[in-house]
Amino acid sequence: MGRRKISIFGSTGSIGSNTVKLLLQQGGSSNYDIQVLTGGKNVKVLADQAIKLKAKMAVTAHDEKLNELRFYLKDSEINVAAGKKALIDSSHIKSDWTMSAIIGAAGIEVGLNSAKHGGVLALANKETLVCAGNLLKEIALKNSTIIIPVDSEHSAIFQCLRGEKENAIESITLTASGGPFRDWPLEKLKYVEAGDAAKHPNWSMGKKISIDSASMFNKGLEVIEASSLFALSKDKIKVLIHPQSIVHGFIGFKDGASIAQMSSPDMLTAIGFSLNYPNRPYVKVDRMNLGKIHNLNFEEIDFNRWPALRLAYDVIDLKSTSATVYNAAKEEASEAFIEGKIGFLDMFTCVDYVIDYLIKKDYFATNYCGLAEIFESDSLSRKITRKYIAESNF
Repeated sequence: MGRRKISIFGSTGSIGSNTVKLLLQQGGSSNYDIQVLTGGKNVKVLADQAIKLKAKMAVTAHDEKLNELRFYLKDSEINVAAGKKALIDSSHIKSDWTMSAIIGAAGIEVGLNSAKHGGVLALANKETLVCAGNLLKEIALKNSTIIIPVDSEHSAIFQCLRGEKENAIESITLTASGGPFRDWPLEKLKYVEAGDAAKHPNWSMGKKISIDSASMFNKGLEVIEASSLFALSKDKIKVLIHPQSIVHGFIGFKDGASIAQMSSPDMLTAIGFSLNYPNRPYVKVDRMNLGKIHNLNFEEIDFNRWPALRLAYDVIDLKSTSATVYNAAKEEASEAFIEGKIGFLDMFTCVDYVIDYLIKKDYFATNYCGLAEIFESDSLSRKITRKYIAESNF
């Protein structure tokens, strides 16, 4: 058997960089045949990764970065490309294992194309399942592709399900650290600034995902993702605040038993599980020591503090392209918050407004949700959000 063909979409981000780190730990190009690495504006990092892993192709999503990427790779035989079309085209290159780690709706089409290759799709881009879950699962089934989630919580549920029958599940529980503002008084949250929200207490993540975590929009997406991936109704999906981020998720079974997955808060664990599945070779991560941790704490979710999470449960009932609307409006609102145009609590106000606006327009009346409808909803939601922000007095 030859080397496994590997592609990483979003290799310069947090998940992608950790994936590159793990591949290098496990022998790099000696054990893996790297097909494609893609990144954003940080083309120096992308080029360094491509050289270290001896990738066949490096793609930046930004046309204007093409010459810079070419410069860094001028002494190599690595193929270089740039732009959205090049990114999509590269996702048609067959791989045995693909990491889909592009952040946001931009990663949806890449994820869907990658699911056509068979093998394993390691899915870190939650929007693919959130916005196009049925379509993704249909493609994966047709091509015998195994979808392994890379979110620590969904990876935990996936691991706990091994060897179990899905009809034995009574409920699943995803955990959330509560973020940096877990203990802040509610009235103080309106003063949160982007720099504060970008500091996650346990995980090392990028700025956007950290802000989504602080607002619980990220957890909202994870609830929708879990509903889609594991085919569960919303009443079977629970969320608990767990400040230590040691227990990542657990399943409650109909016989009263529960199985939990625990590990130190390091994404290498979930990435390693997806890369090495179904085996478990050594991965260089910190081992948890429960004797030193002493306490594991859990708290019920306060939906008054985290309305973005409550709204996610409502979105599951709306079906159609409502999850796409939730995500697109969230992305626009988050960007506006980073730019200082709106406050921390205004992000929820914006998303709630857009969904309510489209409900009144009877926009979610149809259950059909193809790729064209997803992109149309994404574009429309962004326009409505931007217009609302521009016309409101935040």
